[in-house]
Amino acid sequence: MTAFDALGHLLGPRFSTTLAARKQNAGNEAHYDEVLPDAVAFPESTEEVAEIVRICAAHGVPIVAFGTGTSLEGQHLAVNGGISLDFSRMDKVLEVHAEDMNVVVQPGVTRKQLNEELRATGLFFPVDPGADASLGGMAATRASGTTAVRYGTMRENVLALEAVMADGSVIRTGSEARKSSAGYDLTHLLVGSEGTLGLITELTLKLHGQPEAVAAATCRFDDVAAAVDCVILTIQSGIPMARIELVDEMMVRGFNLHSGTTMPEKPHLFLEFHGAPDAVREQVSSFREIASDAGAQGWQEAETTEARTALWSLRHGALPAIGALDPRPGKRTYSTDVCVPISQLAEAIAAARAEAETRALTCTIVGHVGDGNFHCGLRFDPADPAEIAEVLAFSGALAKVALRLGGTVTGEHGIGLGKQGYMDAEHGAAVAIMRRVKTAFDPQAILNPGKLLPPES
Repeated sequence: MTAFDALGHLLGPRFSTTLAARKQNAGNEAHYDEVLPDAVAFPESTEEVAEIVRICAAHGVPIVAFGTGTSLEGQHLAVNGGISLDFSRMDKVLEVHAEDMNVVVQPGVTRKQLNEELRATGLFFPVDPGADASLGGMAATRASGTTAVRYGTMRENVLALEAVMADGSVIRTGSEARKSSAGYDLTHLLVGSEGTLGLITELTLKLHGQPEAVAAATCRFDDVAAAVDCVILTIQSGIPMARIELVDEMMVRGFNLHSGTTMPEKPHLFLEFHGAPDAVREQVSSFREIASDAGAQGWQEAETTEARTALWSLRHGALPAIGALDPRPGKRTYSTDVCVPISQLAEAIAAARAEAETRALTCTIVGHVGDGNFHCGLRFDPADPAEIAEVLAFSGALAKVALRLGGTVTGEHGIGLGKQGYMDAEHGAAVAIMRRVKTAFDPQAILNPGKLLPPES
């Protein structure tokens, strides 16, 4: 019996080799070409995932986890063929422990779905990458987003995991306790492993109290350097910002073209403050004083829930807005991110802008700058080898800048397919240790092969 015969017997109609099912999991929101898996499996339980893995292991069939397909470095693409393991049917919130401020979910639960179910509890899950990503995918890529400056990334918000290993065995890591000194930290080894070490089938996540008061606002600056100086002073002053996002003048132009806004085409900061009403007022006042000294203009508060939602919807619509800057048919957006110590942020952004100008590239800067993380969005023609070469050269130059300044080649997008070539430069001899970890967890190399680690020479 072939692997596909066995999987069809196990799952029935929830195992498909049809072109329609395969194409659904072949695309991506980034610049990569479609990659068709050989088949798609739709498990509904950990037990089914374990049996799928056992079958695939027995036949040497690759397995690639699929959540919602929103990753930006192609982590979910089946570049070596095999099975796309689609977690969309494992989408249940299993337990809410309000007193302990945690929740247990299956990996297919999305961020918005979870917060909708938590609405009546007074709690929320804060990690917000923009896309309505699956929580399993967010953990697997160690995602973060606009609120990381206050609430942390997935690394700080995952307490425990259940995962299926490459031989089909099931393990549990971590606990509901907020801290532990017991043994190796397998939870956080799996978080960020991009499905190369195990398949996450259950997550226990930290929750946070919904803030009593929320204020949001924007302000603008004459240049990016002044905006970055304001960010650095704000963080160093200890103001507990919930969000502090930079968008440069090119990104503002994209917003205006895409959404019909009429914002002055200057660098802006998008801001949010959480806390008790008096505390929020104090935070806003302290920030405005710093911003004024840094040359901020055009302070505008989003005074209603609807206005705040519109503000952050605009910010999270950056990817299509970049497209509006160069809407020629066939063009794509290349999105890359780096993260540097906040003291080096101004130099890193200046270097990125200079590199783009040198290469005559349309480039936007968008950043979760409160923790030193920013994104560059570049438009290119995938049919033009010269444009592809320029974009890749830009990405390589930016990675070198980040490493020179003591940072990392990716703050939140992950490695996936696009940044494997920088792993040796960032991690040096540690890459060999990572390979040994991979071999120990997945000796047949069937879990998301071709991702994260650079090819061996």
